[in-house]
Amino acid sequence: MFKNAIVRTPGRSIVDGLSSANLGKPIYEVVLEQHAAYVAAIEKCGVQVTVLDADERFPDSTFIEDTALLTPHCAIAMNLGAESRKGETTDIEQVLRQRFEIVEEVREPGTVEGGDIMMVGSHFYIGLSERTNLVGAQQVIDILEKYGLSGSMVEMNDMLHLKTGVAYLENESLVACGEFLTHPAFQDFNILPISDDESYAANSVWINGKVMIPMGYPNSKALIERSGYETIEVDVSEFRKLDGGLSCLSLRF
Repeated sequence: MFKNAIVRTPGRSIVDGLSSANLGKPIYEVVLEQHAAYVAAIEKCGVQVTVLDADERFPDSTFIEDTALLTPHCAIAMNLGAESRKGETTDIEQVLRQRFEIVEEVREPGTVEGGDIMMVGSHFYIGLSERTNLVGAQQVIDILEKYGLSGSMVEMNDMLHLKTGVAYLENESLVACGEFLTHPAFQDFNILPISDDESYAANSVWINGKVMIPMGYPNSKALIERSGYETIEVDVSEFRKLDGGLSCLSLRF
């Protein structure tokens, strides 16, 4: 169960964020409205949310999940793979040290972004992507093992981040799309298949018995609900323009 979450208010500089989506630039006023609704949805799940001020130096800094991994035993500050985001973790580390007795760090030449890490109980799947390299993933695994946790690497080819295409919904079930539908790493799970035309819905988030899903994907919503989950739809269409999704916008612990 999650008790806390940390989010960062989007800055006006978000319009210059990284993107491969070709969906146009986000509209800042709408971004703020959607972010406020996202925070309200998390609170609806019984989670206390800490909202950090915008950091205009980093257009992508609202995608706070990439900056750290939070475990019951320690926090791990990441070294982000995107060059324009390298400085984001400095402020986040200070925030984490106020909440965690132990804060570990991923160091060069290792790079890891939190969007590439999926927690399943005490095990963490780490996707190897353009943003997360083998050296960084091994550093995370070594840190996890210090605290009795475990991790494994997931080879991937098509997704920006691991959690772009797969999300664990507890109870041995996960939603998946694309290459992860048949990926050997996930064949022991009950896979809820997300179709290609609704692939954005694969980035859903389980929070305390509820599943937050992006608005506008009715088939995925119905599939998840038929599997016994209560869903909460959240409009994050402006964040999709920057390759961002539901999980990207918060650190949950």
